[in-house]
Order: sequence, then structure tokens, then C-alpha cells
Amino acid sequence: MPTPTDRRYTKEHEWVRVENDLGTVGITDYAQDQLGDIVYLDLPSPGTQVKQMEKLGEIESVKAVSELYSPISGEVVEVNQEVIDRPELVNQSPYDEGWLVRVRLADTAEVDNLLTPERYDQYVAQAQET
Repeated sequence: MPTPTDRRYTKEHEWVRVENDLGTVGITDYAQDQLGDIVYLDLPSPGTQVKQMEKLGEIESVKAVSELYSPISGEVVEVNQEVIDRPELVNQSPYDEGWLVRVRLADTAEVDNLLTPERYDQYVAQAQET
């Protein structure tokens, strides 16, 4: 699955797509592939303040429980109830239907701290070589 070019990425394999002052957050195709079948998500409630690169929640697969990190700081304004009810959506559609939360950005300049799609692809390629 090609890496979408309309968002930024973390080295922990989360993505954010920013529209005005809202950031939609999810995990990458690479991350869902490494995790295997996702069975449970623990996500913050609307109103929760999150900070860039601090714990956002947890994702549980048949292989492991992993922490999720927020690519941006701000206030959670929406949680994708569909992925709570049907976590497999993250495996099936990590860049579209499988988004996790929407965050009102505290500082849009933080996006510049994240990897561009090209840099993320290079990062994943290097990780796969080792």
C-alpha cells in the first residue's frame, strides 16, 4: 500500500493529516502489518489533552499490546467509534476508515517535527534491511 502524501509520520508509525486546526491521527500500513490482527483499542476520550510524542493510548493485536503516541499536541475532539466497535478496520483501511482520533492542534508548527512521506518511506526501508 503506498504511503499517502497528504500527511506526516512518526518513527513510531503513527500518521497525522492536518486540515485547518484539526489533525486526524492513525497508524501506518507498515504498523498494522507488523502488529497482525488488531483486536482492541484503548483511546482517549474527547476533551483529553495530548502532547506530541507522548502516550495516546494502546493497541492490542493477537501478537502484542503496543503503545500509541500522539504525533501532535492538542485536545482530542473525536474518537472513531467504528474502530472501537470493529478494530479490524485498522488492518483493513489504516489510512481511511481505520483512523483513530481527531485532535484540535495546540501548535500547527509541531507538524514540522514529523517525517515527510518520503522520509518515512526511507525510514521503513532502513528498518526492513536490519
